[in-house]
Amino acid sequence: MPLVYQQNINESTKLAVWHIAEAEDFFLKKVPLQKEITHPHKRLQHLAGRYLLTELFDDFPLELIEVADTKKPFLPNEAYHFSISHCGDYAAVIVSSVNRVGTDIEVVSEKAGRIRDKFLTSDEMELIEEIFNTQRLMFNVQSIFYVQLITLCWSIKEAMFKWYGLGKVDFKEHLIIDQIEVSSNEFVAHCIFKKGSAQKIFVNGLLFNANILTWIVT
Repeated sequence: MPLVYQQNINESTKLAVWHIAEAEDFFLKKVPLQKEITHPHKRLQHLAGRYLLTELFDDFPLELIEVADTKKPFLPNEAYHFSISHCGDYAAVIVSSVNRVGTDIEVVSEKAGRIRDKFLTSDEMELIEEIFNTQRLMFNVQSIFYVQLITLCWSIKEAMFKWYGLGKVDFKEHLIIDQIEVSSNEFVAHCIFKKGSAQKIFVNGLLFNANILTWIVT
């Protein structure tokens, strides 16, 4: 079973990542295809995400899932709060019966760097440069670490966006990264969500298999 990561964050909240290596039939035995998806791999990602929901909570009511105008899936009765993310051959899910949650998974690549001016402020760029230079001096890391940091910041903001779930968010204006604590392959970002009244948020992150996983529980 390609469950490559799982964490019980608290008594009511669970997080997991699935490496998609199965054919559709594997998932369809347990998970219905709730909407028409023509692209085969996107269909696999969709099925894997919903399969994971039932792996974390076997009573998760898949049949009740609705999709908001913002494309965020949700349960009308909020029996569970959940967030799903797909990237390449991975699906990530976080589910809670109590807490508001968000998650994102990204492949580390140059893609985020090419659009960094669209989602990072000048202060956030200075923060990345400071972390990169400190790590390079301490551990002689190569430039790949810089790419990881840019991808991490994109993933942090994606997780915040999904946690909010109501759309109409400016990634530079409303989603602010104040500090990032780096420890081996783990990260904790101190952030501020500034749409409406400002709210401090901690975003956790993990680097594994050239992927970045981020999540929020509030």
